[in-house]
Amino acid sequence: MKKIFIYYLRPFYLRMVWGFVIKFAGTLMDLLLPWALAYMIDTVIPANGRREILLWGIFMLVCSLLAVTFSVVANRMASRVAGDAIYVIRRDLFAKVMILSDRQVDELTRPSLISRLTADTYNVHQMLGRVQRLGVRAPILLIGGIAMTLMLDRALAGVLLTTLPLLTLVVVIVSKSSIPLYGKLQESLDQFVRLVREDIGGIRVIKALSREDYERQRFARINREVVKREKKAAMTASVTSPAMNVLLNLGLVAVIVVGAVRVNRGETEVGKILAFMTYFTIILNALLSISRMFVVLSKAAASAARIGEVLDGRDEKVWERIKMPEEEKQCLPAKEGPVPHIVFEHVSFSYNKIADNLNDISFSLKHGETLGIIGSTGSGKTTVVNLLMGFYNVDKGRIRIDGQDIRTMDLSRLRRRFGAVFQNDVLFAGGIYENIDMGRKLKREQVRQAVKHARAEDFVEEKGGIGEKLDIRGANLSGGQKQRLLIARALAGCPEILILDDSSSALDYRTDAALRKELREHFFSTTCIIIAQRISSVMGADQILVLEEGRMVGYGTHQELAESCGIYQEISRSQLGIGEEEVCSAS
Repeated sequence: MKKIFIYYLRPFYLRMVWGFVIKFAGTLMDLLLPWALAYMIDTVIPANGRREILLWGIFMLVCSLLAVTFSVVANRMASRVAGDAIYVIRRDLFAKVMILSDRQVDELTRPSLISRLTADTYNVHQMLGRVQRLGVRAPILLIGGIAMTLMLDRALAGVLLTTLPLLTLVVVIVSKSSIPLYGKLQESLDQFVRLVREDIGGIRVIKALSREDYERQRFARINREVVKREKKAAMTASVTSPAMNVLLNLGLVAVIVVGAVRVNRGETEVGKILAFMTYFTIILNALLSISRMFVVLSKAAASAARIGEVLDGRDEKVWERIKMPEEEKQCLPAKEGPVPHIVFEHVSFSYNKIADNLNDISFSLKHGETLGIIGSTGSGKTTVVNLLMGFYNVDKGRIRIDGQDIRTMDLSRLRRRFGAVFQNDVLFAGGIYENIDMGRKLKREQVRQAVKHARAEDFVEEKGGIGEKLDIRGANLSGGQKQRLLIARALAGCPEILILDDSSSALDYRTDAALRKELREHFFSTTCIIIAQRISSVMGADQILVLEEGRMVGYGTHQELAESCGIYQEISRSQLGIGEEEVCSAS
């Protein structure tokens, strides 16, 4: 909350001050009306001065018009400030999410980030508007109302003031209890968003397996949890209004009784009693507004803390980089020959820091070489790529590109070296050109060439060319067509290093072979890393890395592994349907 008021509202301080001044002037007009009414009843009307009655009536009308006008203007200014401020907060929050490290995203979770960008920013927006509209008006009405009652009749004001400490105590106790409850409510909403996101994304699978009833039950459970926490938080916060009503109404009864006694004794006048009751109503409404504002503040405080957790998180560009000794930054000595393009040196890594997902991985690739990575599901194939691209930092060892430890590189420059196709990659809303270009301002001819090299030219032309729009998530494309467009996206920027992570699983063998031929002919200077389940996709690679449970169990050419690596032989036999000797001869 502190960051929002000090940092994000600073550019709007002048506009807020003007809004507060206007709101203050309008509130003073409201406070003058009961006093003017009391003066007319007690002084002007008994004197039977028609002209004075008319003038005071005009005065009250002007005060009313000014109060309405100032209030409307101030509220419009408050809405604009709240809207502009939340725009900047959302912009910065989204920008921060874009540069969070994968480890930070894993810790915060994707559904939680979505909730922070939507529900939490909405709560803060409501708070900013409410504070500007009521944050000035309600306290001024409260303080001004008390001051006017003291001016009218100190004895009656004393009766009123005895209720204020009790009212303050109610607000403090309720606010202290409700803020943590709203924090827990937002956590439940995170889980709610996650479930909805999963179910909508996998709705075809749910229907295909006839699991609608099961998913309804899951949804009902999390929905009940959200409602339960929402009720608890709302019920706790809702104690404020009735408690304050009771206390204030008791005070009002006491004021009427004491006032009646004082009127009978001739110690006060009827007009003052009427004005006093009007001020009492103003004070009541001001306190109720303040109590409602505390409810909004409770929600916003919990949301602002969650937003601040992201905004104050360490920048990936700073966090993941390390300062290496100067000699470590140098390329390998010239006597060892040309500097390898990519080197893994005894790399170990764990996502949960308990069990290693990769253990002591070492290999090197020259410029233009192709590395195939193969292994069973969960063996660590994708983790190799995640570390190479700097999504995670190694726990042990180091990764070099052109002799330089990647942890000393600027991440944006590091990643511009790559073209990548990941598992379950995404096609965004828009046209084919926009999905391949991805804001890189590529020439249309470059995009057409990339489409051609990805063996996607035929179906792209059938659909109307690269300017054709795609359905959401590429729903009007087959699996193989999606993969070829994703490969075209990776190739379009002529990358220095090409990553293909299980990118041919939906391609037929002929298209897969033709694609590999295109890469050899037109991207011979590009270093390729191909992760595949098919052995046919990596057989032609210069080097093949075989992983099993995060460990290297084989490294070499297809022929070398066919002769020496039992797991590779087993994969070959299962996929190619040939014996051990035939595996060797097949190479």
